[in-house]
Amino acid sequence: MTSIIIADHHPIATKGISCLLKKNPEYKIVDKVNNGEELFKSIRKYQPDVLIMEIDMPQVNGITVLRTIKAEFPALKILIYSCHPEEIYALRSIKSGASAYISKTASVKLLKKALKKVAKGGIFLNDELTTTFTSRNVGESSALNRYKKLSSREIEVLNLLSNGKRNKDIANALEINEKTVSTYKTRLLKKLKVDNLADLINQSRMFQFS
Repeated sequence: MTSIIIADHHPIATKGISCLLKKNPEYKIVDKVNNGEELFKSIRKYQPDVLIMEIDMPQVNGITVLRTIKAEFPALKILIYSCHPEEIYALRSIKSGASAYISKTASVKLLKKALKKVAKGGIFLNDELTTTFTSRNVGESSALNRYKKLSSREIEVLNLLSNGKRNKDIANALEINEKTVSTYKTRLLKKLKVDNLADLINQSRMFQFS
C-alpha cells in the first residue's frame, strides 16, 4: 500500500483528492496539511511514499521548496498538483526533484494515471506538454523523451550529480552504497546517450528553465 500526504491550502482540492483515493486499497492517505511548516513536520512524522502537493501555498516558496524537500527526504516521490500552467512549471519541477506535474484543470483519469506511475517510481509528463516543449525546442525532442524514461531514483542521482555531488555524497544522501551510485551513472550515460559525466550534466541542465 502506498502512503500519501496531501499538501494543499484549497479545501476543495484536498477533499476531492481524498474522495478519489478513499476507496482505492492501493493508497492510504496518512495526513493532510495546508502550509509549509505543517508539511515538513508531517513528512518527518509519517515518512510517506508519495507527496501530492500544491507549490503555491502558505510558507511554500514555489519550485525552490522541492529542492529543500528532496535534500532532506531523497526517497520521497512528489506529485505536483497545481493551479499554475504546466508549460511554465512542469519541467522545472521535474528537474528540481518532482516525479510528476499535473494541472488542476487536468482530468481525473490523468491524475490517476500520473499517481500510479509515480507510486511505481516513474516520471510522468503528459503528451500535450511534450508536444508543446518539442515545438519550441526543435532538436531537443529525442533528449526529452529519453529524460522522461528515467526512473525516479535515476532522476535523483542525476540531480545530485548536476549539483556537483560526488559518489560518496550521493550514496549518503540516498542511503545506498557507492557501487550502486556507479551503476546508476552507467545507466544514465546509456539512457541519455552521452559519453561522459560532463555531457550528462549538460544535458540534464537542458531542462532547467529560469
